[in-house]
Amino acid sequence: MTDSTISKRQILSPLQTSQKIRRIAFEIYEHNFEETSIIIAGIAGEGYAFAKRLVAELADISPLHVELIELRFDKHIHFQSPIIFDKDVQVENQVIIIADDVLNTGRTLAFALEPFLKVSMKKVQVAVVVDRSHHKFPIHADYVGYALSTTLTEHVEVVLSRPEEEGVYLK
Repeated sequence: MTDSTISKRQILSPLQTSQKIRRIAFEIYEHNFEETSIIIAGIAGEGYAFAKRLVAELADISPLHVELIELRFDKHIHFQSPIIFDKDVQVENQVIIIADDVLNTGRTLAFALEPFLKVSMKKVQVAVVVDRSHHKFPIHADYVGYALSTTLTEHVEVVLSRPEEEGVYLK
């Protein structure tokens, strides 16, 4: 065991995490079954890993054509950095689902909305693995894997990109 795993308490096992992601995929399909295609925009890091898992689950359970894009921006600076798509995608008149690992204050998701506000879309939805409910911005998740009450000093880590550590942890 490394020092980083000793100080963590596992909240969701790999199996439980996978079940939450699959349930979110079913909910996305239920709310968008009339669509022929949707776009899932994952926020770089574990949000993008979550988005890739959603795309795989949706391919397994639905006929939807799902386009995956990665949103890259620096979420640690105090002013908004430009948001870069990892590829050229037509977002106009589409359903967009922004995917991230943890919804805490809503700041990152508020920033992630910026490129989609400049075009006409059918709707924008938000999917997260964990909602901590410490919202400072008027952002809510349409799809939540796990709602977790935490203190402001605790840290929630969702691990999806490293199979040997997969799960949700509280530090």
